[in-house]
Amino acid sequence: MQPFQLPEFYMPYPARLNPNLEQARTHSKAWAYEMDMIDVPQHGTVIWDEHDLDSHDYALLCAYTHPDCDSTTLDLITDWYVWVFYFDDHFVELYKRNPDLAGAKEYLNRLPAFMPVDGPITETPANPVERGLADLWTRTVGSHSADWRRRYAYNTKHLLDESLWELANISENRLSNPIEYIEMRRKVGGAPWSANLVEHATGLEVPASIASTRPLEVLRDTFSDAVHLRNDLFSYEREVLDEGELSNGVLVFEKFLDIPTQDAAEAVNDLLTSRLHQFEHTALTEVPPLLDEHGIDAEGRLAVLAYAKGLQDWQSGGHEWHMRSSRYMNGGGQPTPSLLNGPSGLGTSAAHITSSLISTAPQRIRSFTHPRFKPVGHLPLPKFYMPFKLSLSPHLDHSREHAITWLHEMGVFDEAPYIWTEKKARNYDFALCSAGLDPDATAEELDLSADWLSWGTYGDDYYPVVFGRTGNFAAGKACTERLKQFMPIESAIATPPANALERGLADLWRRTASPMPIESRKMFRDAVEVMLDSWLWELRNQHANRVPDPVDYVEMRRRTFGADLTTSLSRLSHGKSIPPEIYRTRTIQNMENSAIDYAAMLNDIFSYQKEIQYEGEVHNAVLVVQNFLNCDMTRAAEVVNNLMTARMRQFEHTVDIELPVLFEDYRLDADARATLNRYADELKDWMAGILNWHEGCDRYHENALRENFAPPRLSAFSSGPIGLGTSAARLRKAAAS
Repeated sequence: MQPFQLPEFYMPYPARLNPNLEQARTHSKAWAYEMDMIDVPQHGTVIWDEHDLDSHDYALLCAYTHPDCDSTTLDLITDWYVWVFYFDDHFVELYKRNPDLAGAKEYLNRLPAFMPVDGPITETPANPVERGLADLWTRTVGSHSADWRRRYAYNTKHLLDESLWELANISENRLSNPIEYIEMRRKVGGAPWSANLVEHATGLEVPASIASTRPLEVLRDTFSDAVHLRNDLFSYEREVLDEGELSNGVLVFEKFLDIPTQDAAEAVNDLLTSRLHQFEHTALTEVPPLLDEHGIDAEGRLAVLAYAKGLQDWQSGGHEWHMRSSRYMNGGGQPTPSLLNGPSGLGTSAAHITSSLISTAPQRIRSFTHPRFKPVGHLPLPKFYMPFKLSLSPHLDHSREHAITWLHEMGVFDEAPYIWTEKKARNYDFALCSAGLDPDATAEELDLSADWLSWGTYGDDYYPVVFGRTGNFAAGKACTERLKQFMPIESAIATPPANALERGLADLWRRTASPMPIESRKMFRDAVEVMLDSWLWELRNQHANRVPDPVDYVEMRRRTFGADLTTSLSRLSHGKSIPPEIYRTRTIQNMENSAIDYAAMLNDIFSYQKEIQYEGEVHNAVLVVQNFLNCDMTRAAEVVNNLMTARMRQFEHTVDIELPVLFEDYRLDADARATLNRYADELKDWMAGILNWHEGCDRYHENALRENFAPPRLSAFSSGPIGLGTSAARLRKAAAS
């Protein structure tokens, strides 16, 4: 008996089969023998015999996932997949079944030598994994640009290195939380690596100028998440029940949500479906304007189109292979044909498209039909897990008055659309937040921090009102491009500020960036731009009345919350004691992201009534969970609070367990260790200060909301639209009266 019934999958694209399948089967078997992958013991253990290779049928996987490439390309890609699955099983047998972290590190540390971005391989392979990687790298990279080689080497290294994350969890018997799992599974599962091979199969590379933009990253990440979540459903029986694996999405959902295995499988499938919906939404709404904005030529556009189509082919083809491979839980193959489930067998996947679309339609419809300004009432606050003590700056009172004076000087209270009054700003009390975030700040540093918080929150309030409710995305984009002009790297600000938002940023940039070296200034500008661009992402969803996909929401919420700005300022204060690559490690990124997610979700719980009932928002973690799980707000708030707790415990685990390991692995000196320990303490202050501010300010209390917000129909918009490009509408109204 299988542990659960496979759910109804969303698969709107028919699978197609490459006609060169048999050639790939013959070639890949000969290649596997040549690399000593078949019947050759490794440390006394035979990883595969010929029957294993035949029954797994990786040539069928590649023929399904790359239906249009020629035979030579299919042979090479099939060899890559034989290698990667052999690596996975080799690692399980040698280092996971009897956990050997030290041996695994030594083993993995050798592999980058066999995939140099530039120059020849100089190391001698010592086992089938090294031998296969050296052969494949040499056969593949010569036809690609340096940009593609760097991306492919980076993703291959992630795929290999993050096996240590899985091994460490097994050693500690530690099950990851859902947010951590999705992020780490994306790296260790190898689908970003597969996305690079899609480019190889098409013979076209995504233009380097847009490869790292949000739309292309979302295509890659949604593809990756869907591939991995599908694999988790099919591999649950083998991984969890046979291998004792903890890295499986069904198990993660089962334990985190405390639900039966079948329900967990359905929830994982719902997330898989949501990620595929996000892929389609991004491809249709974000990619075309991206190509126009960057002036991508015809060849580049064709490459992006081929890439998106190749990722779709991989989804449908990968599903068909999972249904047939003996490696996975699939009841031995396709379901028995019946009048209910339709035809089965090779070439019949198209017959299941209609039922697939029908079964997943409610989830898609629900995401676009949320009633705006819905009365929800007060959301009772749960008990938050906060293990860190609050400290407050002694300069708080002075900073409170400074922040109000600064807002007056910038004209925030004196200009239409009059979003804030002085009373509101005093009740919002951003100096209180700053005093908790950085209790050791000087008076000047605290004033600057309070001004940044005031400006950022004003901008976050300004965009939905001025450009969101009016549906004027073009004006919002124009506003964003103008704001970027007030952050010059070397020259003085050339454009005169035209409103309070621009004046505020110009002043903050002068006070913050002027003392910085040029490189630091560039980094800080990038961080502010990330936040500004994320406000445009919110506008797109607001105009479409689209509740975001859960994964996309968590990842974008970090940007809208201004986390890049906060962490960049902290990092810049560290000077040069920390090597840049340390900030890119899993340990530091997990430490930062878990703290950021805790604070962002905390804000969403406090602001739920304000945003949903009074502002007509769709960007709130409680609402996103409501929409995804199709539950009420109380259950959704409970799930969000559980996620917050899980992220806080992950933060503690990272600081207490992983950070000391990082120190040793990278042989950091005493100064670097002290700086990173201080950084962890700063993040503790940051989280404690944010909780204290939410509890102490008057921005979210129900009485304040009734006073601050009139019903939507009687708001400022009763006098007509506002924002760039809407003056004609007001002139017509004036003429009519």
